[in-house]
Amino acid sequence: MCRFLQSVFGSFAATPYTVLFQGEVSNMTAKLIKGATVVNEGISKVQDVLIKNGRIERIDASIQLPAGCEEINGEGLHLLPGVIDDQVHFREPGLTHKANIASEARAAVAGGTTTFMEMPNTNPPALTQELLEQKYAIGAATSVANYSFFMGVSNNNADEVLRTNDKKKDVCGVKIFMGSSTGDMLVDNYVTLRKIFSESELLIATHCEDEQIVKVNKEKYADANDASFHPIIRNEEACFASSFSAVQLAKQCGTRLHILHITTARELQLFTNMLPLTDKRITSEVCVHHLHFTAADYARYGNLIKCNPAIKAAKNKEALWRALLDDRLDIIATDHAPHTWEEKSQPYQQAPAGVPLIQHSLLLMLQYVKEGRISIEKVVEKMAHAPAQCFSIAERGYIREGYHADLVLVDMNGGYTVTKENILYKCGWSPFEGHTFPARIHTTFVNGDIAWTDGRVIDTVRGQRLTFLR
Repeated sequence: MCRFLQSVFGSFAATPYTVLFQGEVSNMTAKLIKGATVVNEGISKVQDVLIKNGRIERIDASIQLPAGCEEINGEGLHLLPGVIDDQVHFREPGLTHKANIASEARAAVAGGTTTFMEMPNTNPPALTQELLEQKYAIGAATSVANYSFFMGVSNNNADEVLRTNDKKKDVCGVKIFMGSSTGDMLVDNYVTLRKIFSESELLIATHCEDEQIVKVNKEKYADANDASFHPIIRNEEACFASSFSAVQLAKQCGTRLHILHITTARELQLFTNMLPLTDKRITSEVCVHHLHFTAADYARYGNLIKCNPAIKAAKNKEALWRALLDDRLDIIATDHAPHTWEEKSQPYQQAPAGVPLIQHSLLLMLQYVKEGRISIEKVVEKMAHAPAQCFSIAERGYIREGYHADLVLVDMNGGYTVTKENILYKCGWSPFEGHTFPARIHTTFVNGDIAWTDGRVIDTVRGQRLTFLR
């Protein structure tokens, strides 16, 4: 382990992502955010927020500046809880030519995301407790954002997965690929599935696409030569069949199940809005790209929006929006999954699936706020409150006295154009390049420290490992 940590710190010190901010930001003093419109728990209200020792000390209509405290002018700005993204792929270890935890965490805070939960399909995949803890060591050494990592499942590591029960207070959950995607982690052994669904004390998150349906479609469209075939091969039937199986198994076993990246209208019948989120045993997530793009966009973007599960016909996008607004869908996430431009430039069948999104996810949802499609309070609910509730995260996801000060100040009238120069992903590209969002991220706070301001990441900041109330 010492050799491993030495390699982590050594490689981190050599990366271009560690140039320290040389401006006037000080993270040593208390901070008073004055006059911002605080958006929290369904209410938007102009208030002052005092931050001390990394936590929210006080929220009030007017707070006098304490001695030695830094004042931050929030007038005309909105103060939101930092986004909690429950599904990202930061590619470390083993795939660091695409991304690493340091680079993508920087992009996260630049986009107002203060906390991420990262997936196990790295190289090697996180299939043992030792490999899982090695990822936590990388996070502690290099991440400017708060972090947690999923334990991975294969067809033959059930006993190792169940050892995670002993870590249920500091591991976000267990991830099962019930359909193959990037990496080789398909779990199709029913005995393994039932054992983990029955015995896991942690939330189980699933990628649901029926492998046999996808396999038949791949054979049927063996000559497919562009990304427009992707939603035909990885079709609505494949998604529904797998999600239905996961829900049925969860109901039989009493599992705490969370189905990731729902993409079809048909799947929505599997979820309810008749219970409060805290009482749901089966929850769901929608990703920003499935709320934004449709199959018609393959003509413009091609492989750049190839992802699993696929972006599908417009009728599904509209159904997803309705389900999000009526609370059948619980969380908005990204499934941030970067690949290099060269990899994405290959022919359709060779190009990997995945889209880099975390730097622009909040901005995209704020664009929909400006367009009147969703309220800013609902965005906060789905991107901060609901992930905290769903995963039982301790003292995060809300603007409450005593909670960690994970916050983001946004300028709803700022305007922000995505350019190659301001994209922070290691892969260096975004499907939103050239697009102007009507809002901008002003300042991001991670545990009370300023992690992003004036268009710069403060690389001395380190996030914290999440803890859970289980």
